[in-house]
Amino acid sequence: MSELLKNIDARTKLAGTNKLEILLFFLGVDQRTGRRETFGINVFKVREVMRTPVITAAPDMPSSVEGMVSLRGALVPVIDLAKYSGISPETPREIMIVTEYNGHTQGFLVEGVDTILRLDWSKMRVPPEMLTSQTGGLVTAVTELDDNRLVMMMDVEKVLSETSSIDNEIMFRGVVSVDRPDSTVFYCDDSSVARKQIERTLSAMGVRGISAVNGRQMWEEMEKVATYAQSIGKPASSIISLILTDIEMPEMDGYILTKKIKSDPRFNGIPVIMHSSLSGMSNQKLGVSVGVDEYVPKFEPLRLSETLARRLGVDTAPVSLA
Repeated sequence: MSELLKNIDARTKLAGTNKLEILLFFLGVDQRTGRRETFGINVFKVREVMRTPVITAAPDMPSSVEGMVSLRGALVPVIDLAKYSGISPETPREIMIVTEYNGHTQGFLVEGVDTILRLDWSKMRVPPEMLTSQTGGLVTAVTELDDNRLVMMMDVEKVLSETSSIDNEIMFRGVVSVDRPDSTVFYCDDSSVARKQIERTLSAMGVRGISAVNGRQMWEEMEKVATYAQSIGKPASSIISLILTDIEMPEMDGYILTKKIKSDPRFNGIPVIMHSSLSGMSNQKLGVSVGVDEYVPKFEPLRLSETLARRLGVDTAPVSLA
């Protein structure tokens, strides 16, 4: 299976072109519908695909966490995606997708993998609101293949959040308070978990936030602000203090959004912070190449608050949310 993921360095060239490559996989026949649906995960987050090794069970774990395995000396938690998503097929999960993002490595058990497809983010659509509410935000994007299959992109950050302590209260202790309700941070992320963490961080800081689910929606909101600012004779920077953007998002990714912002004189003086779980140096360098002012990894509220406070140009004082 590892041959699926060869030449991963070459794939970094896709960044900045609004394209991505996704690994298609299956979780088995859904007992509720009798269908075998197709799911996808961004190849950037996949370290390897392998036959499921022997798993050591651990006590007091969520039902979807099968246990752990040792991969080259590192202990890796193993999550059964079928159980997590409520599909519960009878077929065995013989394949494990090893993912790595934001400093976390975990194995996802699946029934099987299909192939890797190169797609344009513009063809990835935000799922209908009804579906989003029913799945709790687990599906972040949907695209249709040439054979009429619908592929659902899973929010692996949500899976990690709900099967680990990624959203632990301790993470928010010491968040910098700036008490600047006059400052407004525009932020976009297709992950409901990430948006919730950003919202919580901004609230603790005393900073106003405006959210969007992808780059296209954020760009549309920014254009409205620019038009309004022009009508009252002020720059857009008097309303938008800072932009915080994820990288991978349906319809328009963070690289393209940043390019558009930095090439538009209406938004001069507005810093763009890239906030992503794709924490590799290649992604950070690509962010710099399109004009990103700074990079902050996801799920580090203290570091995010420190960066935002510095960029907002205010004196900081740590506070405890305990």
